[in-house]
Amino acid sequence: MGSAVVRAAAEEPSVKVVGAVARPGTASRGRDVGTLSGVTALHLPLRDDFSAALMEVRPDVAVDFTNPESATDFADTCARLGVPFVTGTTGFTPVQRERLDRAAARIPVVISPNMSVGVHVMLEAASLLGRVLGTGWDAEVLELHHRLKKDAPSGTALRLAEVVAKARGQDAGVMRLVRAGQVGERPPGEIGVQTLRGGDVVGEHTVFFLAPGERIELSHRATSRDQFAKGALRAALWVRGQPPGQYGMRDVLGL
Repeated sequence: MGSAVVRAAAEEPSVKVVGAVARPGTASRGRDVGTLSGVTALHLPLRDDFSAALMEVRPDVAVDFTNPESATDFADTCARLGVPFVTGTTGFTPVQRERLDRAAARIPVVISPNMSVGVHVMLEAASLLGRVLGTGWDAEVLELHHRLKKDAPSGTALRLAEVVAKARGQDAGVMRLVRAGQVGERPPGEIGVQTLRGGDVVGEHTVFFLAPGERIELSHRATSRDQFAKGALRAALWVRGQPPGQYGMRDVLGL
């Protein structure tokens, strides 16, 4: 994702990459970021110390795609230095979310488990269908990602289920993440969230709305990571000048 963001930035005239950071101790430390990402016009050394890089280059915005532990550390550093923060990292624990909340009290923070513009239009459509169809229709969410993804279900799948539940006047307690054994009949109003993993799939999500004699399927399929990078840059351009607070792509897109 770091390379994807660098490539997307190279195509956006209003964005300039001033620094890039990888995990501490990375074997690529010191190598040219342009060479690593395929942007030959960019010449920056890859760093492995986020705090030092931030203090040196003083960017307008920091964009993060790492892991929950690193992302919360980065958010703390950004809050201390007054740098707006955009993260597409997923899998935060409640404690880590509290840390992000504290950072957002000092700086504007955009947190989105999926930076794709298409996915957020899908969320709006899922909300509409949930509201109109109601609990009389069964709702199920299915997600498929590459075999290396560490968290399950995906943050996007959980968000889709939350959006449908809210639109139907329900809370997150109606979600069911596991079905195995003699589970009995499907309870009315339940929203199942199921996970598939394999291969190199970038990301696929489908929301099923099912009723006797008919069903509606709402799907989004990502075929590359480029759209996530473009969405992150859109968020980075938007978040500059925003007051401290926690935002999502819905705010960025004005939905």
